[in-house]
Amino acid sequence: MSIIKQMLSKYDLSSENERVNALKEIFQEITLLGLYRGNFFSKAAFYGGTALRILYGLNRFSEDLDFSLLEKKTDFNIEPYFPFIINEFEALGINVELTKKSKNDKSNIESAFLKDNTIIHTLEIKNERIENSFENFRNKKRIKIKIEVDTNPPLKFQTEVKTLLLPVTFNIVSMTLPNLFAGKMHAVLCRKWQMRVKGRDWYDFEWYVKNHSKLNLEHLQQRMIESGDLSPDTKLDIKLFTELLYNKIEKLNISKAIEEVKPYIKESGIFDFWNKDYFRLLTEKIVF
Repeated sequence: MSIIKQMLSKYDLSSENERVNALKEIFQEITLLGLYRGNFFSKAAFYGGTALRILYGLNRFSEDLDFSLLEKKTDFNIEPYFPFIINEFEALGINVELTKKSKNDKSNIESAFLKDNTIIHTLEIKNERIENSFENFRNKKRIKIKIEVDTNPPLKFQTEVKTLLLPVTFNIVSMTLPNLFAGKMHAVLCRKWQMRVKGRDWYDFEWYVKNHSKLNLEHLQQRMIESGDLSPDTKLDIKLFTELLYNKIEKLNISKAIEEVKPYIKESGIFDFWNKDYFRLLTEKIVF
């Protein structure tokens, strides 16, 4: 069995959406291996929804690979790591392109896009039904992975080393769960999406609470100060945090939140309990 087949074997491939998500996640893990080969994790930590999914068991798919430098370095360049990523894909018979996104002078995010040029034949899927579905998918669009590095990150966070077993055994430096939780609550409280709602934020919030993850308020405070959402002389304590979250819940459009997150979730029945009272209850259950 090839490595790709072995990695695919843990997924439900019964629908096109599931197959797309499975391929994307496998490509994310290969990309992480390339970054490890390039010693990227001596300078940066993995965070965000994909880190939560791959390393900590979040039961929804996530799109982007997000990283935070361990120290501020606004002139950081991601391009020297490209050959390591490309080499890992080529070792598995997959051809990819890596392009660097032009950086806005005001942005602290270093971005790159990884696109797959050969999806189907490199996977060598023998099941006829799945193979035919993949062929149809291939003609429509390519897999695309976005890589982002925060070069001027809010600090006061802790990291830990996590181990992945495939494509080979390798280590990743990740923010710990209390800091990942802080990053997620920063998104919940401060995301500037105007009329749009990112339901994935609220789904992840529910996951953290259900899994009894602690919230690092100090890191959240640092994030909110640096994003301009909290005055530097304001202490973010539990009382203020709760007030801010209640205000956000009061304005939440539940139906739009569900609509946004549904493509990433297998079991839609979980949304039966989604209402403002439920999110207030989750707020009361947060561990600090």
